[in-house]
Amino acid sequence: MTNCIAPIATPPWTTLGKKMESMVRKALHEFELIQNQKKIGIALSGGKDSLTLLYLLKAISGKGFPPFEIVCFHVGGEYSCGAKISESFLNGICKNLNVKLVYLESSQKLETLECYSCSRERRSLIFEAAKKEGIETVAFGHHQDDSIETLLLNLFHKGEFAGNLPKVPMIHYGITIIRPLIFLTKEQIKSFASMYGYYRITCECPVGQNSKRNTISSIVSYIESQFPNIKNNLAIASLQYGSKKALNP
Repeated sequence: MTNCIAPIATPPWTTLGKKMESMVRKALHEFELIQNQKKIGIALSGGKDSLTLLYLLKAISGKGFPPFEIVCFHVGGEYSCGAKISESFLNGICKNLNVKLVYLESSQKLETLECYSCSRERRSLIFEAAKKEGIETVAFGHHQDDSIETLLLNLFHKGEFAGNLPKVPMIHYGITIIRPLIFLTKEQIKSFASMYGYYRITCECPVGQNSKRNTISSIVSYIESQFPNIKNNLAIASLQYGSKKALNP
């Protein structure tokens, strides 16, 4: 379990950081992800994707967009997707950034642990907590590679050509999911996280390491070695053919 205090990423950015912030701003503007909301929720696992999301949205708030309060939601428990992060670790980060942290507890057990039910429970916990905070928009750290993998998972498992949309209304909860990192690649986030010292915070879920998503990632890497532009093409297709279905529980 990670207990040390992670370095805090704040401007002024390096060239990479400037490019990443610009791409997040592009997503926010192009897909109208933030429209005068006073408060934005962030699903904060404590891994490199969600921490990068937190640092970039914190830097953007009030600069080219109306200022918005950020409230982070972390789902812990004996077994929970993502990095095994202590509450004190995340408290230190959020306190440094003057951001509220809401800590939630998962009921997942090893004998019944699998990705779909875990994801559904974590979403439910976060959305219910967001409603109590008066929040209608929750940001997730899904990036371009995640969307490509979702596109292929849906194709292989359901016969549906559907990736992650940047903005999805959760009809059942009255919450809207946004994905501000949708234009960023996994490699960009890795480089940024390495630069600021939190790259090695990795997923410790006993199920996640052998997930179908990891298998898809390996397949994409192999195809990319034969067709170098495939990830860019799949990313375009993912946005064009994103799932129009609301993510009901």
